[in-house]
Formats: sequence, structure tokens, C-alpha cells
Amino acid sequence: MLTFLLWIILFILCWPLAILALVLYPIFWLLLLPFRILGIAVDGVLGLLKGILLLPGRMLQRK
Repeated sequence: MLTFLLWIILFILCWPLAILALVLYPIFWLLLLPFRILGIAVDGVLGLLKGILLLPGRMLQRK
């Protein structure tokens, strides 16, 4: 019986937090989307620079 009462108390306390999380998650996802796109672009530029800088070393290794 005590376990059941603890589950009921937990349900009463946590369901507003769960609903709040379900509502706010898409909003945060949309707010963070430009930063993800920027991260992908920066990663691509850094990969290109790495390829350009390491190209002479790769050309010298192939004999």
C-alpha cells in the first residue's frame, strides 16, 4: 500500500514537469537549429583547410 501511495505522489508531482518538457522540447530544438547548421558549416570549412594544408605532405609520401 505504501508503494502505491508513493507512486501516486510521484505521479502528482511529476506530470506537470513531463508536460512542460514535451511542450518546451520542440521550441528549444528550433532555437538551437541555427547553431547546429553553423557547426556543420564550420566543420566543413575546417576539414577543407586541413585537406589543403596536408596535401603537400600527402603528395610527398606517394612515391
